[in-house]
Amino acid sequence: MTTAVLPKIRELKPGFGAEVLGVDVAHADNDTIDGVVATFHKHGAVVLRDQKMTPPDLLRFISRFGEPEIHTLVENCLPGFPNIYVLSNRIVDGKPIGAHNDGIGWHTDMSYQAEPVMMTMLYAVEVPAEGSDTLLADCVAAWNALPPERQAQLRNLKLHHSWEHFMRTREYNRQEDLDPKLLAQNPDVIHPLVREHPADGRLALWPSTGTVKEVVGMPNPQGLELLDELIDFVTQDQFVYRHKWRAGDLLMWDNRCTLHTGTLYDDKKYIREMHRLWVKGDRPY
Repeated sequence: MTTAVLPKIRELKPGFGAEVLGVDVAHADNDTIDGVVATFHKHGAVVLRDQKMTPPDLLRFISRFGEPEIHTLVENCLPGFPNIYVLSNRIVDGKPIGAHNDGIGWHTDMSYQAEPVMMTMLYAVEVPAEGSDTLLADCVAAWNALPPERQAQLRNLKLHHSWEHFMRTREYNRQEDLDPKLLAQNPDVIHPLVREHPADGRLALWPSTGTVKEVVGMPNPQGLELLDELIDFVTQDQFVYRHKWRAGDLLMWDNRCTLHTGTLYDDKKYIREMHRLWVKGDRPY
């Protein structure tokens, strides 16, 4: 039996996120890593800088958070590691080594599944000198900032999420000709607009762009206009942490209580390579 050793931290922004200090993840024991896990569940996002991680190191680390998820588009995974998805504009032997401009637009990962991923982890292998920041929105703070009457209006609304809709309408990496097997594996789902965190019951406003076709029971365009209004509210500067990448950074966020987006960079001037891992989640409630 292990006992979590809570690390030294500093907040990423007031009331949200934590930078973990003094932990060398690749050589840390399980008690130390479990302390990072406990910090993550409390703070919504965790950053560890100056790490040197091999693919096996990444898998060992993320496995302390839960079961690693297999990625839907296996062609972008690191060879031999189906849990590690490559985000990059690098071309090798005339072929891209990963997905480019993936994750642009405010969203929460795999919200089109019945059990969306609980956590997303990014490890920075090579980063541009400028651009490519990752932004995280604190959906708990956004919910708490709403007046009680507005909370009451939104509390029981549900959203219709669709992988097919997402793939056919996304701005980058759009796919019109979808694999029937993948369509069968990713049927449409209904999720709550307001999500309760299982760790402590805190509530989060949980909209998302890209995957949502409608607010259930509300005709479009009114439903999608409401969604846009809520996304604008959640992503105000007061609720957002902007992560400026350095090589060796590990950034993890809790998809149950945040939204995130990538940002663009000069992909003709710079090379970016990130390794993305996910942890399986549970059904939102």
